[in-house]
Amino acid sequence: MAVKISGEALRLRIFIGEDARWHHKPLYHAIVLKAREMGMAGATVMRALEGFGPTSRIHTVNLLDLSSDMPILVEIVDSKEYVEKFLPVLDTMVDAGLITIYPVKVVKYTHNQTNDPHIDRDNSQ
Repeated sequence: MAVKISGEALRLRIFIGEDARWHHKPLYHAIVLKAREMGMAGATVMRALEGFGPTSRIHTVNLLDLSSDMPILVEIVDSKEYVEKFLPVLDTMVDAGLITIYPVKVVKYTHNQTNDPHIDRDNSQ
C-alpha cells in the first residue's frame, strides 16, 4: 500500500530524552515502530548536539562535559486525521517530554522504488 499525503498536513514533534524507555526498548524506537504499525507516512529520529528541558540541566556532546540522556527529536508529518489518531497513543508512551504540532504544507512526498534517481518511474517501460 502506497502512503500518499499532499497539501495541508501536520508536523508532529516529540522531544524526549535518549535514555527514555518503553517496554525495555528506547522510547524513540518504540514511537517509530508504533507510527509504522498505525500506517503513518513516516518518522524521523534526530539526536541533538545540546539542549535542556524543564530541569534546566544542560545535556551536551562536548567532550569536556559529556552527558548521557541526550535530547532526541522524533518528527512525523502526516494528515490531521492520522496525527490525531496517534496523539492518544503518544500520551500513554511519553511520560516526560514535549509534544508539539505545527501546520505544514506538503509540496512533494515520493518514493523511488528503483533506487535509481536517473529513472523516471512514470515514464519507464
